Amino acid sequence: MDRIIYTSMTGASAAAHRQAVLSNNLANVSTNGFRAEMSNFRSVPLQGDGSTTRVFALEATSGHVDTPGPVQRTGRPLDGMALGNAWFAVQGLDGTEAYTRNGAFTVTAEGQLVTHNGLTVLSNGGAPIEVPQGAEAMLGSDGTITARVPGQVPQAIGRIKLATPTAEDPLQRGNDALFRTASGEPIPNDANARLASGALEGSNVNAVECMVGMIAAARQFEQQMRLLQTAENDDKAAARLLSTNG
Repeated sequence: MDRIIYTSMTGASAAAHRQAVLSNNLANVSTNGFRAEMSNFRSVPLQGDGSTTRVFALEATSGHVDTPGPVQRTGRPLDGMALGNAWFAVQGLDGTEAYTRNGAFTVTAEGQLVTHNGLTVLSNGGAPIEVPQGAEAMLGSDGTITARVPGQVPQAIGRIKLATPTAEDPLQRGNDALFRTASGEPIPNDANARLASGALEGSNVNAVECMVGMIAAARQFEQQMRLLQTAENDDKAAARLLSTNG
């Protein structure tokens, strides 16, 4: 009896986890540069004496979808879309170097180039980029930031770090929604990486696929719960038979 309980209990838990992953993907269908999370089921034997025939069903997040999102033309001089597999380098709240595909940049009142949510954008030298007061900043295709002060000649004040991860040290999503290498080491600046200025990358989440997956996960959860109810009814019936025979 406990075999069906183990299978159904862990199956229901795995289905609930998948529902949470799909819900998070769907909630970020309009988030610029968002990478959809992937998840998969796997079976794990229960360890212990006399339990080798029991198997857990687990849901694991296996990574993210690398397909770029759609191009969204904005015409804004500080919007950029990294091309190919390049990523923008920023400083996370924990002080470490992290990476994002959301290229909606802005300049603070103190003149520092930051992301839309206030994270410091790093230069190809790993330092913050300072914009002169009163200057209009623009992005170049190679990540160069040009500042134009009224009445003066435009000047290049820095270059955004564009990093291209490798298969040997892939990127992993953190709890802060930023990406870091599996080793924790910063990725070197890629001088050949390019971006499209005046554009942003949309989310690569397929809303229809997410909704279909959520429906399937909900039905799977209900099926596992019905199996648990069946096991409970069978246990009660067996207890009644044993009580009668006794």
